Amino acid sequence: MNFDSVPFPLDTSFQLWLTVFGSATLIVLIVSLLATVASLGSRGLGVYANELGAMLGDFVSISPRRVFALAQLTFREAYRRKALMVFVVFAILLMFAGWFLTSSNLQPEFQVKVYVSFVLRALSWLVLPVVLLLACWGIPEDIRLRSMHTVVTKPARRLEIVLGRMLGFSFIGLLVLTAMATVGGFWIRRQLPAEAQAQLICRQPISGELSFRDREGNDKDEQGEALKQGINVGDIWLFHSFIEGATKARAVWTFDDVGPDVLDAEGNLLLENRFQAFRSHKGDMKRSIYFQYIFFNPETGVRAPYDLKTVEENRGRTDRIPRKFASVSGTGGITDRKTYDLIEDLVTKNGQLTVEVACVDPGQYLGMARPDLFIRTTDLPFESGYIKAVVCIALMLLVVTFIGVSVSTFVKGPVATFLTFVIVIVSYSARDFMGTIIGDPDALAKAKQYSGMQEMKKLDGGGVLESIYRILTHMNPTTELPAGPATAVMKTIDTGMVNFLWLVYRILPNFDYFTKSQLYVANGFDVPFNPSVLGCLMITLAYFIPCVILGYFALRVRELEAK
Repeated sequence: MNFDSVPFPLDTSFQLWLTVFGSATLIVLIVSLLATVASLGSRGLGVYANELGAMLGDFVSISPRRVFALAQLTFREAYRRKALMVFVVFAILLMFAGWFLTSSNLQPEFQVKVYVSFVLRALSWLVLPVVLLLACWGIPEDIRLRSMHTVVTKPARRLEIVLGRMLGFSFIGLLVLTAMATVGGFWIRRQLPAEAQAQLICRQPISGELSFRDREGNDKDEQGEALKQGINVGDIWLFHSFIEGATKARAVWTFDDVGPDVLDAEGNLLLENRFQAFRSHKGDMKRSIYFQYIFFNPETGVRAPYDLKTVEENRGRTDRIPRKFASVSGTGGITDRKTYDLIEDLVTKNGQLTVEVACVDPGQYLGMARPDLFIRTTDLPFESGYIKAVVCIALMLLVVTFIGVSVSTFVKGPVATFLTFVIVIVSYSARDFMGTIIGDPDALAKAKQYSGMQEMKKLDGGGVLESIYRILTHMNPTTELPAGPATAVMKTIDTGMVNFLWLVYRILPNFDYFTKSQLYVANGFDVPFNPSVLGCLMITLAYFIPCVILGYFALRVRELEAK
């Protein structure tokens, strides 16, 4: 799990939202205008203008009272349809889950991960299908049973119907989720073994910037840029880089805003690491690999090595560095009897702390990434991160509700269910692959970690038609196509298809922000507001406005007499 928190790109995301929302709105307006003119002729322009004016009038004259009345009606209908029975299923799971989750062989932190992951995933995958079905079948059933006709003959507008449905289904889903999350939180506290209760915390890490030095001690490459990667030992996941033992190779972390406030109550600096070990020769497998912290002040040139530490493979370790310590060499011999003050001697005037990590054992390698070493501040209670994770699940529930209600306004219940389900599944599983096809930087950066390539770029070979042509003619993807009108037409069509795929890629919700919050809590970390909670909130708001407009537009132009 990558706990490297990247701030949510609020400005860039807002610009993309405006682009996608504007593009989709323009497409709908043009298609509806052409359809109106094709069916009514020249007078279709007047009808189209009158309809747009009436729609704008509906948005201005929304009645909150009617919206809440429709939401209350929606809640009662969902209650009569036994929507709350999902809580019974969740209770049954909790009653018997302890039989299969309890294991004395697991380490305490892994026991916490198993229990917390089970509860959060159960919350997601039990509530979401219920809300999805309610949202996708509500309006189609009202039209089929003719109850919609009673509503539209009243002063209630179609826009208020869409808002009332969204609000009602959201409320029933949030009610069920709140009850299940409360019971799940008490269940975690009660079921966890006593030795694992101490691991039920939320760490607050302070991350730094990572750079490397090669085995000769050089910190820059041939182009004069800082080294951002170490040695690749053949791991296909290039997220971690390695440094060679018993050389001048170093992994260098730089932490900002370090002062006495980051120390614990006893005056210690808590450094937590999750380093990996790679052995180039077997030797004694029971013997641990050693590494060493070296604190360096670039302003004064003071370099203070600390005691040797062992790599805790497959788990992390927390080292308590006292504020005042005596420097020792990498072999254990004393090199400087002077006692260094961590804050006064090793932190620069602007609050910057530089920590170098060296692998001591010759022929062995130490692997790390940027989030694998961090300063651990005061831990928060488990409930702090747990509530934030539940909030992210609730926001994901709202997104699915908005999409389901919007889709159900122009297709029937089974089709709406299938379409919404496909949107959710594709967003979960195939969105990153679509990003690599269109050359999205974020998707390419994520694919680079799993591809085993030093550089990941947009796939060669062109679009669909160009790829088919290259396959049939056995042409290499890097070979230029022959010039001619056919090639120009083929590339134009492929460009249009890629642009359409870009639009679909941007329309699909990014569920990574919602699911990552669960992984934070399960692994003992606090859920950061930025990017996790802020990202989930912005995505929810971004889908609310288009879904309301699309649902209102579809319900307004739909023939309610047709079942």
